[in-house]
Amino acid sequence: MSKVEEFLSAAEEEEIVNAILDAEKNTSGEIRVHIEATAKIDHFSRAQQLFHFLKMDNTKEANGVLVYVAVTDKKFVIYGDSGIDRVVPKGFWESTKEVISNHFKKGDFKEGIVEGVKRAGEELQTHFPWDQTDTNELSDAISKG
Repeated sequence: MSKVEEFLSAAEEEEIVNAILDAEKNTSGEIRVHIEATAKIDHFSRAQQLFHFLKMDNTKEANGVLVYVAVTDKKFVIYGDSGIDRVVPKGFWESTKEVISNHFKKGDFKEGIVEGVKRAGEELQTHFPWDQTDTNELSDAISKG
């Protein structure tokens, strides 16, 4: 079994997907999680690359958020599109990264990702509330590379 497959159990992945679904039900924003073994470039650049590859930059309001994890590298990035990045309070990304990091340091990867998703969802709801014309523009499944 690969490091990526061992990183989370099927039940933990399901909890993360449920957290994404819950976070997105009150916002037009989109949240994705991508897990891979290692990045061959710097992690922020890789997150940007995946953001584009996963078509997260095609959302109507530029309000996608990607949680990217490179398991073997022990690195992660939380990356928000320009629409959400423009409106979040100063320090939001750094404080969210800190919450995730604190869980990761304890080996609680699922909880770290879930907490990051929840925080992103709350911020998205504040600035991009859901209305009846909204559609789920992107898959909520965890992608792997």
